Amino acid sequence: MTVAQKTKYVIKYKLDGEQRFEFADLESGTEEEAEAALKEIHTDDKVSDIKVSKAL
Repeated sequence: MTVAQKTKYVIKYKLDGEQRFEFADLESGTEEEAEAALKEIHTDDKVSDIKVSKAL
């Protein structure tokens, strides 16, 4: 059994028009993966303008 390597990313996004950010451990840092992580946090809220970059 292999464990996927995860890297810490910062996800910048807008929640109902308000600029926000979260840190998340993601495997590939794709926008789709970030969106899935945000949906776990903000289940019923409108998330838009997602940008992902490696955390420093």
